[in-house]
Amino acid sequence: MTTARPKSNQASVGAVQCENTTLNLLKVNDFVAKAIRDRLPDVLVINVCSSPGSGKTTLMQETGKRLAGRLNMAVLVGDPKTERDAIRMRDVGINALQIVTGGMCHIEAQMIYQALDHIDLTGVDVLFIENVGNLVCPAAFDLGEDLRVTLLATTEGDDKPKKYPRMFLTSELMVVSKADLLPYVPFKVENVIQDARDVNPDIEVLTISSTTGEGLDEWCNWLLAKVEAKSERVIPA
Repeated sequence: MTTARPKSNQASVGAVQCENTTLNLLKVNDFVAKAIRDRLPDVLVINVCSSPGSGKTTLMQETGKRLAGRLNMAVLVGDPKTERDAIRMRDVGINALQIVTGGMCHIEAQMIYQALDHIDLTGVDVLFIENVGNLVCPAAFDLGEDLRVTLLATTEGDDKPKKYPRMFLTSELMVVSKADLLPYVPFKVENVIQDARDVNPDIEVLTISSTTGEGLDEWCNWLLAKVEAKSERVIPA
């Protein structure tokens, strides 16, 4: 009589049981992320995440306009296809390079490390990484950033922090974007703040509109303070 195998270990005919490689993949990613930090000791690196259409690129454009002459910024833009977002940034004078992921739903650290050879960061104070629009996969990948900022548009609904908790748990700042649409959508800022802080009690929150300019002064001041802190080798919580 043969000993029965646990059903959880049984494979269909012709299938091969493989080791779960997710943990090893993330370990390799973390190794490259450290190499990025070592390579950019004097540049503040911010990983900007969100769902598609939350206003990341428009915020980068407005940031570049408002801080021109005060802050030297560069942007690495991730998208599955096209160079449209990088072109939009270069059109307003921002040093930008597109990373085309070829269908991948996130950026990995090795993509950033390779891109550093193709963008001039001489004198740059802050490097933004505009991640692929996605609240799931990007949350798992350290890109060598100092800070992670997640945008949540009012058009998305206010239930996202608890539906996608890892993204908000790993973010230092949540930016509620498209505040000008609040009168027209069923979105409660107080609810999304409460849910985000249930997930991550330390998360900071800003509410902005890149269309009307609401909250952009606070955003720029937050950014300038973080750049100054990085120059002193301390990133405040």
